[in-house]
Order: sequence, then C-alpha cells, then structure tokens
Amino acid sequence: MRAVAASVTVVATSGPGGHYAQTVSSLCSVSADPPTVLVCVSRSSPLAAALVTNEVFTVSVLAPHQVHIAESFAGRLQEDQRYDFGCARWAHLLTGVPVVEGGAAAIDCRLGGVTEVGTHIVVMGAVLASRAEGQPALTYRAGTYGTHKPQ
Repeated sequence: MRAVAASVTVVATSGPGGHYAQTVSSLCSVSADPPTVLVCVSRSSPLAAALVTNEVFTVSVLAPHQVHIAESFAGRLQEDQRYDFGCARWAHLLTGVPVVEGGAAAIDCRLGGVTEVGTHIVVMGAVLASRAEGQPALTYRAGTYGTHKPQ
C-alpha cells in the first residue's frame, strides 16, 4: 500500500466519549446521494471508541503547509507535541466537532455505521456539512508527503 498515494486527513471527534483527533489516510467517498464518506481507524486507537460513543466526527483534509499537523496527530513528534490541538487553528461547521482551518477541505459527519475489519474499524459518515478551502490537498506515498500534479 506504500505505492498508493492518499490524501492526508485529521479525523476528530468530541463529546461524551472524549475529545480526540488522529491523522488518517483512509478517507473515501462512498456515495454522493446521500453524501457519505468512510474512514478507517485502528481499533486500538482511543479515537475508535470515542467515534462510536460520540456518534459525530469531522474530517479535515490537510494542505501542503500543514505537515506539522499531520505529524502531530500521527504521534510522530516529541511527546509534548503529539496529539496537540494547539498545533492548529480550529473552526466548527455543524456538529460542534472541530475542523482544521486553512486546509483543502472540511467534512462534518454523523455516524452512519461501523464495521470491524481485521485490526481496524470502517466508519461510515453521513455528511451533514462540508466546505472546500481552495488549497491543494496534502498527499502521502511511500513514506513521504507531496501534492497532486495535474498532467
């Protein structure tokens, strides 16, 4: 899978199950009508249980200038900088769950279903609100960050 380029996103949730966010590269559009997306999250992540409990989440599609946000929410920085909500500016769309400002896009979802597959959960999200922010998307392939270059 290292050969497949993927958009870099931060999936966040907030509510009774806690306030968590994590870098995720498995965002996929499922349906345009009704608008539905899916993300995959490791079952061992605290985000997984919180998503199921909170029943709402956001997906922030990061822009190239936001690599530091991706690294923080992937847990790759020094311990005091990991999963640090202070590393980004945040906004809210409809559900009140934060989305990263200044990225490529933001999607606000209500939980539409969860399926366990191996080590991960596949989370379906019914899209309640979204916005494109005019930035190119940050991508990840073969252990490096980049961007899409049209032919």
